[in-house]
Amino acid sequence: MRKGILEYCVLLILNHGKAYPSDIIKSLTEANLIVVEGTIYTLLNRLRKEGKLSYEWQESTMGPPRKYFFITPLGIKYLSEMSEAWDNIVNNVNHFRKLNNISNNEEND
Repeated sequence: MRKGILEYCVLLILNHGKAYPSDIIKSLTEANLIVVEGTIYTLLNRLRKEGKLSYEWQESTMGPPRKYFFITPLGIKYLSEMSEAWDNIVNNVNHFRKLNNISNNEEND
């Protein structure tokens, strides 16, 4: 489940524009999704091989060129499908939470 959520979050990040892997990790960490660099590179390369991401090299003022990833049209379509699936899951889970009188406020207390 975490793997699918991580993939979804990475696509959401890249839907805003090109990003360097360390920037993706920073965004995930800010959302309390802790991942290691190796996990991100593996995921990015798999999504690239599937045609959902691509990359371009950009010169860096602090060393060698950097590889920046971006979402492709196929990736955008896949992201849309994932968003629809996510919304369905959230609605289904919330249905059962309501049946059990569980709310976000009760969990945070």
